[in-house]
Amino acid sequence: MPVHQITDPDDERIADYRALTDVELRTRWEPPHGLFIAEGELVLRRALRAGYPARSFLVDAKRVDQLADLDTGDAPVYAATPDVLEKATGFHVHRGVLASFHRRPLPDVAGVLAAARRVAILEDVNNHTNLGAIFRGAAALGVDAVLLSPTCADPLYRRSVRVSMGEVFAVPYAKFGSWPDGLDQVRQAGFTVLALTPAADAVPIQRVTPAQRARAALLLGAEGPGLTAAAQAASDVRVVVPMRRGVDSLNVAAAAAVAFWELGRDDPPLGG
Repeated sequence: MPVHQITDPDDERIADYRALTDVELRTRWEPPHGLFIAEGELVLRRALRAGYPARSFLVDAKRVDQLADLDTGDAPVYAATPDVLEKATGFHVHRGVLASFHRRPLPDVAGVLAAARRVAILEDVNNHTNLGAIFRGAAALGVDAVLLSPTCADPLYRRSVRVSMGEVFAVPYAKFGSWPDGLDQVRQAGFTVLALTPAADAVPIQRVTPAQRARAALLLGAEGPGLTAAAQAASDVRVVVPMRRGVDSLNVAAAAAVAFWELGRDDPPLGG
């Protein structure tokens, strides 16, 4: 595995990794250029296993051996000191391993729905940490796919990928072209749209009927504002995770995990 030493943080060969902490800049740069950044050895290995083609690797010079067993193909491997890495990326790369990957075309909503039994639908979730945590919960708790409203954050943004521990690569996702009209397509595909909301008249999620549970599409809103009135009106049933001690709601990722578990509680055990 040939390794190219980088001594200048402004070297154009590592332009993909510049200013990684600038969310606005990265949002303007990454999707239009068809790339995303993976941080950490575990995450980049999961990206490779999921079939994403690598563009390049950038590693702490002391950690090059961590990649020795990888088939890096035509993707160059760049190595630099921690100081150069920090100046190039804008933060201390404490995991010591970064990689730039080519994106793949997103599947359409219809294709994702056709292959799923249970899905999560996110409206305007723009916190990358919450987004990554929801994908990790979806992967762990039996949700087959995630559908995003047009204004949701990018699941392949570095922080989302890192928080998900690379599970964004394991859970298929697609983006609606229009909202909330797209929920009609979900319903026509045979799903029951369950809007998760702390509203006083919402049905406790453990009381949804077997028919509603059979092909459930759990609709989740952004932290703070929650679901819009239009999205709730376009859903089939409003559901709530019952609270105690006067707590009115949970973080959206925590609420999603509870709801995912509840909807899948009757699934056959793994290997069953």
